[in-house]
Amino acid sequence: MMTMNEFRSLFHNGLVKQNTGLVQLLGLCPLLAISNNVVNALSLGLATMLVMAASSGAVSGVRNFVPNEIRIPVFVLIIAALVTVIDLAMNAFVHPLYLVLGIFIPLITTNCIVLARADAFASKNRPLHSVIDAVAMGFGLTLVLIVLGAIRELAGQGTLFSGIELVFGEEAKRFVLHVLPDYRGFLLAILPPGAFIALGLLIAAHNWNKARAEQRARAAVPAAA
Repeated sequence: MMTMNEFRSLFHNGLVKQNTGLVQLLGLCPLLAISNNVVNALSLGLATMLVMAASSGAVSGVRNFVPNEIRIPVFVLIIAALVTVIDLAMNAFVHPLYLVLGIFIPLITTNCIVLARADAFASKNRPLHSVIDAVAMGFGLTLVLIVLGAIRELAGQGTLFSGIELVFGEEAKRFVLHVLPDYRGFLLAILPPGAFIALGLLIAAHNWNKARAEQRARAAVPAAA
């Protein structure tokens, strides 16, 4: 069984301490390419998290039966099979969104976040711990994608949830938030340079917050003594 402390530790590790987008800087290709709005970012983040959770559970389950020499090819095959399922499901049920995300759904197979976590954690731990760790890591990546997508969409178009009709149909257009009415847009924000700038600002904010927390912790030590 997993204790509450272990559960909290895994989620803190995935969301803050080893956040894949802000700390490890893994998976930058989809992170920067798909984060031009909230809907695209959330969709890819959830797909990646689902693949990570399923692949980590599968890898943990077979880890004692796979020779060390061929573990990477086996892990890639497991991930590729799961990505194929997600790819076909999105093609069948949310085809317009599938066309927008394009090659980045199949490319989850080669995403270093998924394979690295399967090899570094799932291949050495029990299935439940591995799945929770994968969910935490995937959730941390999804949060970064959402924030990045929100920043770029607001700056580029003045809206939030643009493209939601790709998932829920034309009627869902009424849920698009026009935060900045009559906004003409800032093209740089939704282009690749805007992605680099926005991610750099997020990393800087994360590092600043981490430095402040460490400074407060050091200041509290003499006071406690």
